[in-house]
Amino acid sequence: MTRGDCPVPTPSAVRIVDSADVSSDAVIGDGSSIWHLAQVREQAQLGENCIIGRGVYIGTGVVMGDNCKVQNYALVYEPARLGDGVFIGPAVVLTNDTYPRAINADGSLKSAHDWEPVGVTIEKGAAIGARATCVAPVTIGAWATVAAGAVVVKDVPAYALVAGVPAKRIGWVGESGVPLTPGEDAGIWICPQSGDRFVENDGILTKEAV
Repeated sequence: MTRGDCPVPTPSAVRIVDSADVSSDAVIGDGSSIWHLAQVREQAQLGENCIIGRGVYIGTGVVMGDNCKVQNYALVYEPARLGDGVFIGPAVVLTNDTYPRAINADGSLKSAHDWEPVGVTIEKGAAIGARATCVAPVTIGAWATVAAGAVVVKDVPAYALVAGVPAKRIGWVGESGVPLTPGEDAGIWICPQSGDRFVENDGILTKEAV
């Protein structure tokens, strides 16, 4: 398509395979792909160029930024919020019920009105490894990495590498995902891949301005 002598870019098509179950009022950004047996619920909002793998569940009203990748059989329960460039590994679970019960104390079946959903927030560029569980409400900071199989029960700072049950910080990572190495001075960390430098202060890592 053109306008005068200048080409006008056309948005990339959204790809939804026939076996996927995508609500008619979900918003799917240009260039996104939703694969076999995935379910995307009502009012979910996916940004541009997202990939939703086989068997993934995206809950009602979940908001996801651009360029996210959610791998096979991950469960993203509402009201989760994912920033741009978030990676969710296979079989990851983002919970939404702090005190889960099927029934109330009187034995009656719990309904949607009997509990208040709480969500997991994952900030830009962070990665959640395969089969990890994030127990809401928690926030995973920008560019942090949660190791495979970890159980996150408290907030994770930006650039942190956490592992274990419950998850604890075992190091720092840069924006490339590679573990940082100590610099020449105390509190200085360096990315061996990019050369970026970071300063650690009271358990918080900050990237030095170039």
